[in-house]
Amino acid sequence: MRNRQTDPVALAAARAGFSVATGYRIEHDPRLPSQKSQPRERRRPDPLADIFETEVVPMLKATPGLRTVAIFEEMLRRHPDLDPGVRRTLERRVRAWRAVHGPEQDVIFRQRHEPGHMGLSDFTDMAELGVAVAGQPLAHRLYHFRLVWSGFEHAHVVLGGESFVALATGLQDALWALGGSPREHRSDSLSAAFHNLDADAKADQTRRYEALCAHYGMTASRNNRGIAHENGSIESAHGHLKNAIRDAMLLRGSTDFDTLEEYRRFVAELISRRNRRQAARIDAERRALRALPDQRTGDYEETIVTVTSSGGFALRKVFYTVPSRLIGHRLRVRLYDDRLDLFIGATPLMTLPRGRAEPSGKRGHVVNYRHVIHSLRQKPGALLNLVYRAQLFPRDAYRLTFERLLQDLPERAAWALAHERGCEAELAEVLTEHLDDNRLPDAAALRQRFAPDPATLPEVVVQLAPLSSYDDLLSGEAA
Repeated sequence: MRNRQTDPVALAAARAGFSVATGYRIEHDPRLPSQKSQPRERRRPDPLADIFETEVVPMLKATPGLRTVAIFEEMLRRHPDLDPGVRRTLERRVRAWRAVHGPEQDVIFRQRHEPGHMGLSDFTDMAELGVAVAGQPLAHRLYHFRLVWSGFEHAHVVLGGESFVALATGLQDALWALGGSPREHRSDSLSAAFHNLDADAKADQTRRYEALCAHYGMTASRNNRGIAHENGSIESAHGHLKNAIRDAMLLRGSTDFDTLEEYRRFVAELISRRNRRQAARIDAERRALRALPDQRTGDYEETIVTVTSSGGFALRKVFYTVPSRLIGHRLRVRLYDDRLDLFIGATPLMTLPRGRAEPSGKRGHVVNYRHVIHSLRQKPGALLNLVYRAQLFPRDAYRLTFERLLQDLPERAAWALAHERGCEAELAEVLTEHLDDNRLPDAAALRQRFAPDPATLPEVVVQLAPLSSYDDLLSGEAA
């Protein structure tokens, strides 16, 4: 059109790269093609014309959160002759109506983060991955820590719930692996840890959490309960971490691990590889972190228990056996996520694996047969109705043998032999062979096979030489 101001149509069209015919058409009608097109009209009747404004819109106004699929099912109920194929049409129509008339939605505000400012903690359930240890499903969570700016991650396998002990253990492991602490630490509301706690217990948990953060020079904060996007920098990372663990187990070929420690090493190695990809950024953020204190703070709960005449103590709806010499004593227990450390006064006694009550609320048991076997040999009848009999057997072979030999072999003999001779694993293999061959083991034969019996060891008499013999040896006078 600029060329047309000075040149004829043919020349202006040539200079613009048009044909002469196109030039004359533009000369007569300068509108763009999009301006000349007629609005597309409906080619077939609107299947929702009779119901959308009269029935659907009132439902949307009365219940703004109603799902479109529920509206569709209700329309099918009210109008049986309605074509089921109009579902997509209804969904598009509802979406368009809500864009104009619907309620306001929450807005996610993207944040600008500084190096060394914030670290985040959260727990995520791992049940969907189907992890097993020694063939048994492992009910567990992952404690997940992440630095917002660099993406540094740390994960810790948690066997219990979202407790303060699990948080303290995982957080301190993460900070010491990182080599510094951020200025602020944010966790979720720890609703599982606060569930069913009274006001004093909740206040105590809050004080302990704030004291933990203060020990590392961090400001403690929590996001609002039920508002997941306030912890979005780690909530979204949960899914990425789970997918990475799932892929790694597929490449491994199995989700079953021989021991819990093997699974923990597997997770730690995966996290290490993910952190190496962000090594430059993590190193840059380390320079902005605060220095760590001289030592860690407590990541356990401490309580006092009394060993009863049952040869153990109850703690958190779990019964633990201990050596019977401790009956009547008060023990100091340090309660960790995966273990109990026992002290008598300030003297360390032993470490026990931590047990959990059953989901039904039934009491759990952590039993070591070595603690009670000497009493069971004297009172064999107590075994028949013992409340923790199922947990008493060290291996399945002993339990199956007991069931088979309840009438033929004194029930205390097999694992008493394992205890006395220190042959628990070897004896279990022999018992398994007998069970596979449908044979009953013989107690006397087993004792002879796993000889010597300490009670039948020969007495050895040592004759001491006179001291003068050594003088003879030194002087060379001995014959």
